[in-house]
Amino acid sequence: MRGLYLLPLVLLAAPGLAWADEARIDTGDTAFVLISAALVMIMTLPGVALFYGGMVRRKNTLSTIMQSLFIMALISLQWVLWGYSIAFGPDQAHLFGSLAWLGLNGVGQAPNPDYSATIPHLAFMAFQMMFAVITPALITGAFAERMRFPAFVAFTLLWATFVYDPLAHWVWGVEGWLRNLGALDFAGGTVVHISSGVSGLIAALVLGRRRGYGSEPMVPHNLPLTVLGAALLWFGWFGFNAGSALSANGLAASAFVVTNTAAAAAALSWVFAEWIRHGKPTVLGGASGLVAGLVAITPASGFVGPMPAVIIGLVAGVVCYLAVSVLKSKLGYDDSLDAFGVHGIGGTWGALATGLFASRAVNPAGVDGLLFGNPHQLWIQFISVLASWLFAAVMTFVILKVVGLFFKLRASEDEEVQGLDITQHGEDAYSDMVLGAPVSRIQSLSGSHSTVVTTREAGV
Repeated sequence: MRGLYLLPLVLLAAPGLAWADEARIDTGDTAFVLISAALVMIMTLPGVALFYGGMVRRKNTLSTIMQSLFIMALISLQWVLWGYSIAFGPDQAHLFGSLAWLGLNGVGQAPNPDYSATIPHLAFMAFQMMFAVITPALITGAFAERMRFPAFVAFTLLWATFVYDPLAHWVWGVEGWLRNLGALDFAGGTVVHISSGVSGLIAALVLGRRRGYGSEPMVPHNLPLTVLGAALLWFGWFGFNAGSALSANGLAASAFVVTNTAAAAAALSWVFAEWIRHGKPTVLGGASGLVAGLVAITPASGFVGPMPAVIIGLVAGVVCYLAVSVLKSKLGYDDSLDAFGVHGIGGTWGALATGLFASRAVNPAGVDGLLFGNPHQLWIQFISVLASWLFAAVMTFVILKVVGLFFKLRASEDEEVQGLDITQHGEDAYSDMVLGAPVSRIQSLSGSHSTVVTTREAGV
């Protein structure tokens, strides 16, 4: 629960300590959380942007990067204006926060002891904002290369407001119903990864498969970009998980170590799984595996030690690899960049694994899991997973149908063939640009040809 239980429970366990005395800003904690927020920002831009941008065909490079860039701007404003209030504001029926904090009204430099007793409330808000930013960015990998930009903008804004914000309140907000139930999610297994992965699957199903899917090569056009993006994700994830302790303390150090451990274990298990199955270890497999490990350890990172992290990572690498290489082909859906296979499946395994391996020896403010004598916690984790799956799936379907009433969701056949870089943004990542159009396009217009042909039209 990203450290949200820690400080309130410590205070309750120490009668006689005044709230005013505890709610004092610690400069070390504040610096740590602000730096962690910046690390999480790097995960979206340029992390996800490059990770996904390298995996698409070259004619869709810029459109994919643009989605992460635009989300960074759009959700930053949405969070300040109303998103943070819905997610963390005063509880309404255990389902969402009120609009009392609209426009950050009442969210200032003093700490809010309910969430962060040693850092400014604004610092906590900023840290949470970066989680709200990256979550819809992860979804874009599922519908890459085929959603039109106007529909993408409307979908993102509605999804953040009606899916992410309420779900964050359920799990992390004071009096949220999953938090009251006792669900453990230290840094976003349900709120970030299950929600984005499942929503990505629904989006892929609603939009349908890319033209030529299964019959034309759709291999990554620039794996070095993808590896650079993966490296930035690994780097930023230390802020994602360790920062969720909300304090520069031993719990943050523990979360840092298990995060790295699980990522390493999953990278190895994914690579060895494909090596055994296909005879060759791939760079893309290594990059995908480390991300799968980071996803899986996220909900457990503040509750488990190093050895459980090894197990969580090893299992995540194999399970996510099978989801991507076997499940997707058998069911026939086109999750372009495997948002569901990595985030949906990895997040589900991580949330359930938290119910297995959580230990109060790691985090006294948490609870023990099944392997430490508390089987009931696994049941609670299952409920939180099921609730997240159902809520994300139903709401995403509804939002897409509503958006489809006002905007054309999917690119036309001609737009898809030319690529979304040209048709949606008038740019080409790998051509000289003149007034927003590739030189090759301008030359064809001024020459004897009546048909406009781009240099990337037939390329992968």
